[in-house]
Amino acid sequence: MMDTGLGDINAHFKVYIANRPNFADFQTTQRVVPLGRGELEAIGKTCGNGWRKVFNVYAKVLFALNCEHLVSVHKATTWQEFRDKYLLQATSNTSLLFTPPELTNNDIHIVMGKAYAKSLGLSLEWINDDFAISPKAKLIVCPYFDYRQLSNIKIVTLVELIRQQSGNHNTTKHL
Repeated sequence: MMDTGLGDINAHFKVYIANRPNFADFQTTQRVVPLGRGELEAIGKTCGNGWRKVFNVYAKVLFALNCEHLVSVHKATTWQEFRDKYLLQATSNTSLLFTPPELTNNDIHIVMGKAYAKSLGLSLEWINDDFAISPKAKLIVCPYFDYRQLSNIKIVTLVELIRQQSGNHNTTKHL
């Protein structure tokens, strides 16, 4: 199966979500579509606050991760700038995928939501009620990208899990 979603078709940092935004042809696309400047904002305005939150939390995670060999955030001074100028664009090394993970490579895989992860039938080690890992696959399950579910303190936990999976131990940028 081929990846379907938003972002960089060659991304090595992949986030998986169970639903798609009702925007443009995203409901039917069968490929990874890079976004241009302003499109994240347009999706948020058209599809609702929930999508805006997903993009905001995604950017906050990557900005806090501050890991050059995974995703370069050095050109941005804030997570908001990173979101608006780089997230899910053609050469961002980031993607938001609507298809189940294919765990055949050395990418970082993040599955949003316990219910979605359980529906995928993945072999997981649950760390606590919110997070699970599959170390051999470099896969992490975390709460849905929403401020209430993936709070700043849980973002710190997610960042540490990503670092463990990728073998990187840079310092966290402040949100």
